[in-house]
Amino acid sequence: MSHYLFTMTDAGGTIAPELSVARGLVARGHSVTVLGDRIIADEVAAIGAGFRPWEAAPQRASRRREDDLIRDYELKTPAQQVGLMREILFGWAPGYAADTKRALDEGGYDAVVSCFFLVGAQIAAEARGLPHAVLVPNLWGEPGTGLPPFGAGLQPASGPLGRARDALMTRVATRLWNKALPDLNALRAGHGLPPVAGVFEQFRDAQRLLVLSAEAFDFPAARMPANLRYAGPRFDDPGWVEPWAPPPGDEALVLVAFSTTFQDHERTLQRVVDALGALPVRAVVTTGPAIDPASLRAPARVQVVASAPHSAVLREAAAVVTHAGHGIVMKALAADVPMLCMPMGRDQNDNAARVVAHAAGLRLRPRASSRAIGRAVTRLLGEPAFGESAARLGTEIRATALRDLAVDELEALPRRPESYSPSLRSGVRSSGSSRSISFVKMRSERL
Repeated sequence: MSHYLFTMTDAGGTIAPELSVARGLVARGHSVTVLGDRIIADEVAAIGAGFRPWEAAPQRASRRREDDLIRDYELKTPAQQVGLMREILFGWAPGYAADTKRALDEGGYDAVVSCFFLVGAQIAAEARGLPHAVLVPNLWGEPGTGLPPFGAGLQPASGPLGRARDALMTRVATRLWNKALPDLNALRAGHGLPPVAGVFEQFRDAQRLLVLSAEAFDFPAARMPANLRYAGPRFDDPGWVEPWAPPPGDEALVLVAFSTTFQDHERTLQRVVDALGALPVRAVVTTGPAIDPASLRAPARVQVVASAPHSAVLREAAAVVTHAGHGIVMKALAADVPMLCMPMGRDQNDNAARVVAHAAGLRLRPRASSRAIGRAVTRLLGEPAFGESAARLGTEIRATALRDLAVDELEALPRRPESYSPSLRSGVRSSGSSRSISFVKMRSERL
C-alpha cells in the first residue's frame, strides 16, 4: 500500500471531486494525507484521511463572501481574467511550494497528487523526485490543442474563418499566459529544476494529468499532452451540504444551482426565482455559502435553501437552471436532466457551449429577463428532445464511473522515487487515445 500526499485549495468546485478521488484510494487500503485549507479539515477527516494545513500559502478563512480570494467578478476584460489566473497559479506558487516541501521533507510519502491550481506543490514534488499527478476538476484549457480557446464559450471552428479565429485567439492567449514565465522559471530554478519554454509545459512534468471529466462531453481535440487522461467526473456532494426534503406537490421539480462562491449573481438568482414562481412548477434553489437564502423573495412553491444534496434533488428533477459549473453539469447529465445554462465566467461558458452542442439544454446570458428564463424552462419541460439528448450523453458519462479510472491511474504511479523518470514535457497525444483579499485585489487591479 502507498502513502499519497494530496494538495488542495478551496477554489469553489475543486474540493468535492478531489476528496472523492482521495476517498477512493483510502477505500482500497492506501494512506492519504491532505495538505489544504483549514476550512476543509472536517471534510478530510470524514473520508478517513490525515490532514495538515497550509502555513505560508494563501487560503480561505471561511466560505463566506468576504473571505473569497478569487474576486473575478470585479474584473472587466478577458485579459484581466487571465491575469488573475496567472496570479493564482504562478504568483501564489512560492507559498504552496514552501509548504509542500516542508511536508515532503518529513518523509513517508510515495507520491503527490495536486490540484491543477497548485503549481508550487507540483514543483516541490518534481524537485523531490517523487511521482506526482495533477487533478483537473474541469475541462483542459491549454491553448493550442485544437479546441476552441478556453473561456470563450465557442463552438469548434468551421472553415477558414473559424480556424483563423482560433489561431489568433490562441496566439493572444499564449502570450498572456506566458507573462508568468519569468516567475515560474525563477521558482523552478530555486528548487533546482530546469526552465520551461512555456507555462503549460509545467503540467507535462507530471506523470499523469487527470481530467475529471468525460471525454464524451468534450469537443474532439487535435492534440493533447501525452500524460493527459480523461479519468471521468466525480458525483460526490460537498461535505458541508445539509439534509433536504422535497417541497410538497406533484408539479415538475426544477433545481436551481449556481456557484458555491460569489460571482455577483444575486440579481440573476432573483430573476430565476421570479420566473419559476410564475410557472406551474416546484423549485429548489440552493444559494451556497456565499448568499443568504433570506435575501431572495420567493413564493411558496420555490424552496430556497443554503444547500441540499444535488445528487438527491436530481433524482426527482425535470430540469436544472445553473451557471454551468463543471460539477453540476456533470451531475445533471449523469441524471439525464436537461439544463438552462447561464454562465458567468471561468470555465462556465465552455461547459455551456458543450451542453448546447449536445442538444442537452439551452443557454442564456446571466442578465436575461425573468420572462426569457421562463420561456426557456418551459421549452426544457415541454420538448422531450432535450431530455432525450441529456439521457444519451448521461449513459456515456455514467459508464465512465463504473470503473474508478482516477484511482486506477494513481495506483499505477511508480512507488519508489528511483523509478521516477522525468516527463513527457514535450510530448503530445492525438485525441481519441486514451493572502489576504486585499492582496488579491491589489494584484488584480494591475493585471
